[in-house]
Order: sequence, then structure tokens, then C-alpha cells
Amino acid sequence: MEFKRAKEKQRNGLKASSKRWKGKSLRLKSRSSEVKEISRSKDHIHLLQSFPSVKDIPPTKDWTGVSIPPASYKGTAMKAVAQLEKTLSEKMKKLLTEAELKRVQQYAVDVTLDFNTAHPELMLSLDRKQVRHGHVKKLLPDNPERFSHYNFVLGEQGFSSGRFYFQVQVKNKPKWNLGVARESINRKGEVKMRPEVGFWTIWLRNENQYKALDDPPVVLSLQSQPEKVGVFVDYEEGLVSFYDIDAAALIYSFTGCSFTEKLYPFFSPCRNEGPKNFDPLVICPVT
Repeated sequence: MEFKRAKEKQRNGLKASSKRWKGKSLRLKSRSSEVKEISRSKDHIHLLQSFPSVKDIPPTKDWTGVSIPPASYKGTAMKAVAQLEKTLSEKMKKLLTEAELKRVQQYAVDVTLDFNTAHPELMLSLDRKQVRHGHVKKLLPDNPERFSHYNFVLGEQGFSSGRFYFQVQVKNKPKWNLGVARESINRKGEVKMRPEVGFWTIWLRNENQYKALDDPPVVLSLQSQPEKVGVFVDYEEGLVSFYDIDAAALIYSFTGCSFTEKLYPFFSPCRNEGPKNFDPLVICPVT
């Protein structure tokens, strides 16, 4: 009995489903006939009105109170502007330094080393344009001009007015001293290399530690290691400036100096450390 009832229920379900499909088929055929009839019409308004999707458009939403926040580019834009300002500032600074360097090079003078001031361990070239440290202390007269404690030497030319400029090759040297000194500096004992005792110099130690021997000393952070250093002095202005020639960059300036006596170019190749620091300091021409 149960099996018969199940079969009867299945047949009734199939009949109902068949009726539904027949009903849908008739509606689709009727709608297709309507569409064909409408498509033949030349009344375009009637054509549009015939579609419920057009006739029964739902009311439009009022969007006046809705706002879409714009994409935030503020942070990115500010970073881009800051980077642009930095790049332009660096380029302008370089251009200005290049122009300044060309100006001061107009005051180039011919500097030679003064043998009478050289410490006995220093070795000077025949043209007196180069100096390096030697391993033998020469027997030389201890005249008042000669340095006896440190490996220093002065230029032969002194200046008591105006402007002058010279440049020195310091390539391949892990340490050196360079600048100008006044005539009355102590040449026989220990000295503190400061402006107050007559030295306006910079130095290099340990290959990359640069310092301006100001009062107090100033540690210098350089973008590159100079191979040629230019030294410019404006006597009346009280100015001593150092330049990295190849990078066209200002290394350091002593300002507000008070010069009351003759100034001399000052050099120290420092001591050799085995094969290190064997290369000389070289006074080179301005090209």
C-alpha cells in the first residue's frame, strides 16, 4: 500500500510540474508575440512604454546629502615636494660653490716650500713643491725658523694683506695637516694648533676622520674624500676657507679672524706608518 501511495504522489508531482512548464511556455509564447508586434510599430513612444522596466522606473534616490571623500594624496605630495626642494637646494648649493671656487681661484699664487722651516725628518722635492716624511732625521742647523718638534713646514711666501689661494694634492694619504699659520708661531716646542696661537688648519686622521682645528675643534662630515684641497685667505675680511676641488664643495671656513701679522701657507704630511702615508703632499697648479 505504501509503495502505491508513493507512486501516486510521484505521478501527481510530475503532472503539476508539467502544468507549470506548460503555463510558462504559453506566457513566453504570448510575450514573444507581443514583442514581435511591438517591434513592427513605428510609434517609438509606444515602444518604450511597452516595457515595464521603462514604465515602472523606481523613484530616484536623493544623492545631494551623500559625499565621497577624495583619495588622500597629501602625504605623498608633501614627500615629493620635500624631495624636490632638497634636490634643488643641493644643486643650487653646488652651483654657487662652483662659482665661488672659480672666483677665489683667481687669487692663486705660486707657493714653494721653505727649506729653512722644514723639520729635519721631512723630505722636500728639488722644486720644493712636494713634501713627505722620511725615516732619517737629517743633521740640519737648528735655526730659529725651523720646526724641531713636529713634522711641519711653511711656504716660502708670506702675505700681510689682500687675498691669496693655493691648492694641494692629498691623494692616497690617511693623515695630513693643511692651512695657514702666522709668522710668530712657536717652532721649537709643543703647540696647540688653534687660531688663538696662530694656526688656521684642518686635518685628516685614520683615513676618514676630518676635523677643523677651530676653538673648539669641529668634526667634519664630508660627502667624499678630497684628493685636492684648495685654501683661500682674505686677509682684510678675516676669512680662511678650505675647498674640495673635485667635488666643488666647501669643506670649512674660519670666519671673523683677526690677522695682525704675516701669514704663511702651512703643511704637514705627518709621519709614515710603514708603507702607509708614504705619498707626499703636492702643491699643484690651478688649471
